[in-house]
Amino acid sequence: MIDHFGINAADLAATTAFYDAVLATLGHRRLMDFGVAVGYGTESPQFWVSTFEGVGPNRETHIAFVAPDAERVRAFHAAALATGAESLHEPRLWPEYHPHYYGGFVRDPEGNNVEAVCHTGA
Repeated sequence: MIDHFGINAADLAATTAFYDAVLATLGHRRLMDFGVAVGYGTESPQFWVSTFEGVGPNRETHIAFVAPDAERVRAFHAAALATGAESLHEPRLWPEYHPHYYGGFVRDPEGNNVEAVCHTGA
């Protein structure tokens, strides 16, 4: 249902390196790069990371990326940790959301709560 969405980054290089690594585990990639804005997706850019002069402090956002299965959720989490990201929640089932909700949460370089989730269980 999301057409596209974006976040602002004070450190565009660190943030795009993070998303290059973790989104690759889900089959997505960098599709457009304008120097101050980078678009990610599979066929068209749906997630954007951009910066501008004086970007200032950023407020935390929560972003959940679809994963096809639990293995990809775990790969996403591992790739994030390999970039130095903080783990917020190790990948696991979250039955309080629904019985097959399997997600892993990390904090990206800009302080955002980023999740990979599948709805097929562990």
